[in-house]
Amino acid sequence: MTEERPARSKRVAGRSLWQKIVDVSLTDVSTLVKGIDEQSIEALEQVLLEADFGVDVTLELAEELERAAQRGKVKSESELREFLAGRIRSVFDEASRGGSRAPTSAPESADRPHVILLLGVNGTGKTTTAAKLVHLAVGHGKSVMLAATDTFRSGAQEQLRLWSDRLGAGFVGGRAGADPAAVAFDAATSAISRSVDVLIVDTAGRLHTQRGLMEELRKIDRVVGRIITGAPHERLLVVDATAGQNVIQQAREFGEALPLTGIVLSKFDSSARGGTAVAVARDFHIPVSWLGTGERPEDLEPFDADVYVEKLLG
Repeated sequence: MTEERPARSKRVAGRSLWQKIVDVSLTDVSTLVKGIDEQSIEALEQVLLEADFGVDVTLELAEELERAAQRGKVKSESELREFLAGRIRSVFDEASRGGSRAPTSAPESADRPHVILLLGVNGTGKTTTAAKLVHLAVGHGKSVMLAATDTFRSGAQEQLRLWSDRLGAGFVGGRAGADPAAVAFDAATSAISRSVDVLIVDTAGRLHTQRGLMEELRKIDRVVGRIITGAPHERLLVVDATAGQNVIQQAREFGEALPLTGIVLSKFDSSARGGTAVAVARDFHIPVSWLGTGERPEDLEPFDADVYVEKLLG
């Protein structure tokens, strides 16, 4: 039996997550009738780990499936699929309680502007995500301002300025090397004076291990909060869906720096391994707010657990 494993593993390459689960866990449907054996459970665990579900989620799903099978609650392929789909949905349901609001539903006068702070490491797509959120809010009749607090990276401010011009948003930046918190202060006061509905603050990409830069984020957060009551109303961590388990560490470090309200999974269209979102939702109780599905401003989807599960197990 063990000699067949390499061939089977080779056969499942490039197949959907559900096809891989069936291939390694169910040599035929009668396996479920007899009861899922330990070898099948171990094979299922391997598939889930390779799909970036993380150790904790993987072990929980495997253990719960084993108990359900022993009680006779999973006796067919369709019941197995529905069991896994239901458990994954429940992880998102738990994490979504108290999640972030969309900029299209930003509150009126009392809390204006609605402030979104974008966080993340280098290269995750924060600037593109900022543009997508602007496109979404403007499309729903909201006035928007972009704040470029990355004053050190060459071209960062110009990139955001171009997006603001293209999408019809206001823009506040700073001179090279200026204090990022000072830029945030200018943007917040300007947004108030102009009665802007939504202020999106784009921050510099940083490694989650750079403590000085993490303190800089806290300073930006404090400055905006002193000027606008309750701000930032959203703190969205933008992560690369293709980054695998690195996303877990990023969520942990940024979550320790600031209370996150949501996750944006960028480059989701490029990822064949979608378990990352499940792992983050389960481990940190942070809802997934958005999925980035391309490079265009319109390529941003509000997260829907049912749609996600269908794609995952498609």
